[in-house]
Amino acid sequence: MSVIDQVIAANEIYSRTHELRKLTPRPERKLAVLTCMDTRLSIRTLGLKTGDAHIIRNAGGIVTDDALRSLLVSHFLLGTDEIMVINHTDCGLMHTSEQDLRTRIQNLTGTAAVAPVYFYTFQDVEENVRQQLQKLRTHPWIPKSVTVRGFVYDVASGLLREITNA
Repeated sequence: MSVIDQVIAANEIYSRTHELRKLTPRPERKLAVLTCMDTRLSIRTLGLKTGDAHIIRNAGGIVTDDALRSLLVSHFLLGTDEIMVINHTDCGLMHTSEQDLRTRIQNLTGTAAVAPVYFYTFQDVEENVRQQLQKLRTHPWIPKSVTVRGFVYDVASGLLREITNA
C-alpha cells in the first residue's frame, strides 16, 4: 500500500467523527503565517490549533507571487490582520545555489524547463527573512495597518527568534 493509499484510508476513518466541520475559513486568531514547507515546522511548534491561522507554505518561506496572492486573500477576504514570516535554520535552500539546483534537476530529468524561473536559494537565513519582510512591507496592497513580523525558527532548540532589524 502506498503512502497516499494509507492517507486515504486514514481519512476515511477520520471522516466518521469529523469534528472540524464547525470551523470557518476565517482564522480565529486573524493570523496568516508564511513559512517553509519543512516538516519540523507545524502549528504545534507555534502553539496554534487548527482553525487559528492560515498557514501558507512553500520551499524557503518566500514571498512569491502565489504566496502574496494567498496573503492578500487571507487579509482582504478572510479578515487576517497580522502576518508572520518564518524561515528556519538548516533549510535545504541554504545548501545549494540557483544554478546548482537547476543543473541537478536538468541532469536528473534530462531536460531544461522554463518554470520555475527561480528557486530562491539563499545563504543567510536572517537576510532572507529581511528580504521577505521588505517585499511585504513595500507592497502597495498590504495596508500599513497589517502587522508584518519575521522570525527564524531554530530546528535544534525549537525556539523562534524575531528578526527586528528589518
